[in-house]
Amino acid sequence: MKQMSATQLAAEPAMPARAAPIIHTEELTKVYPGSRLTAVDHLNLDVYVGEIFGLLGPNGAGKTTTAGILTTRVVPSSGRAFVGGIDVARHPALAKQLSGIVSQQNTLDRQLTVWENLYFHGRLFGMGRAASKETADRLLTQFQLEKWAKASVYALSGGMAQRLMVARAIFHRPAVLFLDEPTAGLDPQSRLALWSLLEELNKDGQTILLTTHYMEEADQLCDRVAIMDHGRILALDTPASLKGSIGGDTVVTVRAAGDLERLRQVLETEVEGVRQAQAVEGGVRLQVTSGKKVMREVVQAVGRHDFDLLDLSVAEPTLETVFITLTGRELRD
Repeated sequence: MKQMSATQLAAEPAMPARAAPIIHTEELTKVYPGSRLTAVDHLNLDVYVGEIFGLLGPNGAGKTTTAGILTTRVVPSSGRAFVGGIDVARHPALAKQLSGIVSQQNTLDRQLTVWENLYFHGRLFGMGRAASKETADRLLTQFQLEKWAKASVYALSGGMAQRLMVARAIFHRPAVLFLDEPTAGLDPQSRLALWSLLEELNKDGQTILLTTHYMEEADQLCDRVAIMDHGRILALDTPASLKGSIGGDTVVTVRAAGDLERLRQVLETEVEGVRQAQAVEGGVRLQVTSGKKVMREVVQAVGRHDFDLLDLSVAEPTLETVFITLTGRELRD
């Protein structure tokens, strides 16, 4: 791939998604020493300039390790990975200049104020005093943190600290912003505020790679999503296309007492339009092509076979539905 310098990438105008690959991997593999676990298994992936791309999966799926390799924190066992045309294993220092990183842990410097956490980040990346000061002031305003400029980072709530870490990560205008489980542990209000912030950054041209196990988060934010498990990509497409790929436009969940496998067989056979029926904890989940008459048909089928119906719900397909359809099980803790 053609290499681009950090200066060239920063000067590049925002481009439509799929205009150019900003992240590229070739048979990327990571096997941890002393373990038989293949965390990333021959991964081939392209992320394009200007998109929010999501790596979605349960804990242990390989998404965090993939992000770790791309951000030079993890050394691959084999294969290659590029950010902005830079081989991250061969030129980690240059690759770091192209990356903004927000990890799961709070990495703010406790010895510095909120403003100093930004200002000195710019100085570390070679920015002059005036430029670093101006950028720190601007980002504090943009991220609604100016009131806490002189405060210790200990004074920040979880959501505020996360916003500060995002502001610091984009301080040097990275080619890609890497976010690893960015809303883990945040309250709903803080999560929504961060979503809005990320959408605004993306509208301004920021490419974002997001790892998450929150289905709603990936659905809300991402232009494309790769569903991973055991280090491999099971499916990759837009959230809408992934939800449409499971062969049904309605999800019906039937909660009942009794032999759930027998209930699954009954509903799959006797309810019109069922594409797939899966036994889940406490009931059966149906993928159906139309939900217009399905409630009545399900109730009738349950009654004919003397099951005790406890609950019945109808919803549109979700990314969680897609994941369970692909793996045949619930998400792991």
